[in-house]
Amino acid sequence: MDTILIVDDEKNYLLVLEALLGSEGYEILTCDNAKESLRLIRESDLDLVITDMKMHGMNGIELLEECKKVKPHLPVIMMTAYGTIELAVEAMKKQAHDYITKPFQNEELKLTVKKALKNYRLVKENQRLSEALLDRYRYGNIIGKSKPMLEIFDSIDKVAQSKASVLLTGHSGTGKELIAKAIHYNSPRKDRPFISINCGALTETLLESELFGHERGAFTGAVAMKKGRFELADEGTLFLDEIGDMPPSLQVKLLRVLQEMEFERVGGTKTIKVDVRVLSASNRNIKEDVASGTFREDLFYRLNVMNIKVPLLRERIDDIPLLVKHFIEKYKEDAGENKIELSPEVWKMLYNYSWPGNVRELENVIERAVVLSSEGLVTPEDLPEELVGAKIEFDVERFIPPGVPLPKALEQIEEKLIRRALAQCNNVQSHASDMLGIKKNLIQHKMKKYGIVV
Repeated sequence: MDTILIVDDEKNYLLVLEALLGSEGYEILTCDNAKESLRLIRESDLDLVITDMKMHGMNGIELLEECKKVKPHLPVIMMTAYGTIELAVEAMKKQAHDYITKPFQNEELKLTVKKALKNYRLVKENQRLSEALLDRYRYGNIIGKSKPMLEIFDSIDKVAQSKASVLLTGHSGTGKELIAKAIHYNSPRKDRPFISINCGALTETLLESELFGHERGAFTGAVAMKKGRFELADEGTLFLDEIGDMPPSLQVKLLRVLQEMEFERVGGTKTIKVDVRVLSASNRNIKEDVASGTFREDLFYRLNVMNIKVPLLRERIDDIPLLVKHFIEKYKEDAGENKIELSPEVWKMLYNYSWPGNVRELENVIERAVVLSSEGLVTPEDLPEELVGAKIEFDVERFIPPGVPLPKALEQIEEKLIRRALAQCNNVQSHASDMLGIKKNLIQHKMKKYGIVV
């Protein structure tokens, strides 16, 4: 819902404009002096300001100038009498969006307002797209070509075109928000907002306000109207991270919004309708929370229409070389290095470690190593103690499903080792064969057998 602030020291005009534009479905705020309106402009989520040119105290031109200092892109429409057209021209030079003359024609005013709001939406969308240009999430930031990640990409393709809710599950640091963004930016809603919120990082009162917004005076500290994340995500996607940490009382309200796609701001009575696709994520086992009664079963099924389980890093160790290369490229410039390489001992330690913090932990380790490395070479001395002391552990249960015959299990292990060696050696077969202690013609034979293409 677009919010318009109308400023005029003639209260009759405020009443007329509030009734006229309110009937068009806009949310209207009014103010009878320019100084007070500046506070509303600073503190409220506005989409348009309509102000009279001549007012007691600060006039419309001065208000326009101050508004542009605070919110340069917020459109301002000036109202002026026929005898002050020259002031309207001055206002246009000072970046007013448009002007209307008093007395105005209702239809002309409505059209001017509609054009201003449409233009502002385009400005905001261009800003958002510009910010996302270097980080578009069309799989580019989801690094991996292991089997588990190829399955994730396939899942993204399948769910992106749907409006259905998706629940992403997996441990912290596995990249659930990246996958949520990939779903959004490959969906029909890609040109609309992607809004996220961490449900476990806020108190119950603040979380409710952040989700649904609040009216001025709704609670202590609510000095101005604020739109919530649902409202900001209208026609786009809302990502609810750590949904399992949401308090039970808010679960009830969230369920109602998901069912009806309407809500009231905290402290408000006006019903706001939205069109939002909801993606959620949790590192908890929500099924267990449902069984224990701490999470509503009906909400769980509403959120879990589709489910994507994000693998642990130790379940996709074939991707470690790709991830390492990506993070080196990301941080080497800050360290003043053109090229960073890892010693063989470091590579072994990266593979031996269990990575409880997943991809996020790997990124932190590589960032640290790049900073500490000497002459572009990362050695064990550049790694945290827990990696240096890690022992080789091979968990058969993790890599080989139960009940697999021994010959088949050995083949799966062999394929995994070959893929890992090739990835670590940048697909140079001779280097990979040396690492594995086999001849080059044998690794070529095995690659053909397992359908490994580089």
